Amino acid sequence: MTTPLPGETKYAHLLQPVTLGKFKLRNRVKYAACSVSNFNAPDGHITEREYARMEVIAKTGCGLITNQGAYPDPKGEGKAYFRQLAIYSDDYIPGFRKIADMLHDAGAVAIQQVLHGGRYGGIDLDYAMQPSPVAQTLRHFRTPVEADKAKIREIIMQHADAARRAMQAGFDGVEHTAFMGYLLANFLSSFTNKRTDEYGGSVEGRARFMLELLDETRKAIGRDALLIIRLNGEELMDEWGGSKPEDCIAFMKLAEQAGADMISIVVGWHESRTGALGRDVPTDGWLYLAERAKAALKIPIAFGPRFGDPIMANKALGEGKIDFWEVCRPFLADPELLHKVQEDRVEEIRPCVGGLLCLARMFRNLPYNCAMNPRLSHEYEPDYEMKPAHKSKRVMVIGGGPAGLEAAYIAAKRGHQVALFEKRDKLGGQLNHASKEVEGGWVWRKLIGYYEAVLKKHGVVVQLNTEVNSDVTAKFNPEVVIVATGADLTPRPPLLRGEGVFSAYDVLEEKVQVGQRVVIIGGERMGLVCGEWLAALGKRVTIVERSKRLGEDVIPTFKWRHAAWVKEYGIETLTSAKVKEIRADAVVVIDADGNARVLPADSVIVAGPRESRQELVSTLEFSADEQYVVGDAVRPRAVHNAIRDGHLVGLKI
Repeated sequence: MTTPLPGETKYAHLLQPVTLGKFKLRNRVKYAACSVSNFNAPDGHITEREYARMEVIAKTGCGLITNQGAYPDPKGEGKAYFRQLAIYSDDYIPGFRKIADMLHDAGAVAIQQVLHGGRYGGIDLDYAMQPSPVAQTLRHFRTPVEADKAKIREIIMQHADAARRAMQAGFDGVEHTAFMGYLLANFLSSFTNKRTDEYGGSVEGRARFMLELLDETRKAIGRDALLIIRLNGEELMDEWGGSKPEDCIAFMKLAEQAGADMISIVVGWHESRTGALGRDVPTDGWLYLAERAKAALKIPIAFGPRFGDPIMANKALGEGKIDFWEVCRPFLADPELLHKVQEDRVEEIRPCVGGLLCLARMFRNLPYNCAMNPRLSHEYEPDYEMKPAHKSKRVMVIGGGPAGLEAAYIAAKRGHQVALFEKRDKLGGQLNHASKEVEGGWVWRKLIGYYEAVLKKHGVVVQLNTEVNSDVTAKFNPEVVIVATGADLTPRPPLLRGEGVFSAYDVLEEKVQVGQRVVIIGGERMGLVCGEWLAALGKRVTIVERSKRLGEDVIPTFKWRHAAWVKEYGIETLTSAKVKEIRADAVVVIDADGNARVLPADSVIVAGPRESRQELVSTLEFSADEQYVVGDAVRPRAVHNAIRDGHLVGLKI
């Protein structure tokens, strides 16, 4: 008898084998079809890049794996993304068969999702198909066109034919996605469905399209195949007149009565003004939606929106709040997540930081990638493979921010002898500053903890409180030097005259006392985090930014959140403004109209611009056989750039 792995006992609810329909699953983890990869051909055919990624997904160990959504119609009315998969013709079956075989060979039950973009579809067209011609609230989507009854029937049969093709390709079931503002959600929502015929009006009328679709799909796939539907626990579209929470439960009940085998609960639309998936949402912030559905339904519930913690998931399963943990983005960040749970190595799980870089790229028709996992989207490239070092070298990493941490970890994992030198008394660099973000900042501390765990595991020697110079370097005698010294704030010297003018670094590290009236110079991410944190503590904050917009260095999918916080905490902002003078009790600025304004201030905080620390680049040029510069020491950028720099150098040496 095989001895169970330590995590199999500790996380028994999560890793428990379970039966779903006629299928036996090895655990209660469902890999969600999140984020269209945009790896594929514009005509919807699957590429080698996609197959390479699917090999990684197949090996995650999930009991149930859902392949990303494919659009079902030849015109492309359902096509929501530039390189989305297509399944409207039998010509596509061989490609899908290869994916189904991968999933089965790895021991998973395989599900194919069918995704018609509806309101967000028609990416190659000049219109988007909807139940009613409700105007777009986001200008980059196409002009809405109302589907007549003949079109509705055509779309239903296209979905059924797509489901048949998935079964012919060898999948074990089909999933329809009725959330995020895609076509099924458009019919269900009172925001986008204004019809007065049998497909509109009441909850039952708005659900008719879904019910006919489920009925035709069941006929196409047979009784033994799995039929899953993803439905909103909440639309988060109240301000637009969207469906109420009780409507969402009613839709789930109707889907259950129509023969669905599982309900996958999701949250929100692309147009929602309330975020559903970012790190500002508490890890279990949407769990109440699953509990509400579980109380109303008899069929299994799969749940996972922002619910990326396997310890919490195991607890929720044990308490009967959910039946399956459905997860995707945490697996993008760390494909080994479930194996680490089995081995009780949860401290070594690389966390998803919820910045939604994956979505930011996808919405711009780019291949998705991940801030935490530089290999994502490059699985087919040999340069991104983790290979043992040909020769173990003495590697000196200078700087304990994200670039240095990643470089040290990857180099050590490959077999190099690595020492990391940090001049402060703790690791993390600007991750420590980012951890002051008013909601979700805790994830950056979790990321630091992850690096501390993996550095220790792979034998990296960490020397804190050590400022590197040529003598320190000579003593270590490295073969490789990696300069990861980050960036400094660089205010013009006249701005720092007098008392009460502080660096944002010192403020966020709580080294100084800040007065009640605060003016922050610099409205990029550092200034925003600092200002929001101080405003949450009750300070009166004004942010002065020389550019036209705040948050120029914030990724697009998180800009809106900072804008919401600025409004929530009553922060005054001045853009296209220049600081003229700092007085003892005020800051004089020239605003966008060229007028001088006096801003009362007890404290002035300099939060930008940032400038790379590169002194050691020249100082240590002749100190080792190889030298590399990574992260903000190259150019001040975002955390995903720093981690990618460190990762690639770690793979190279």
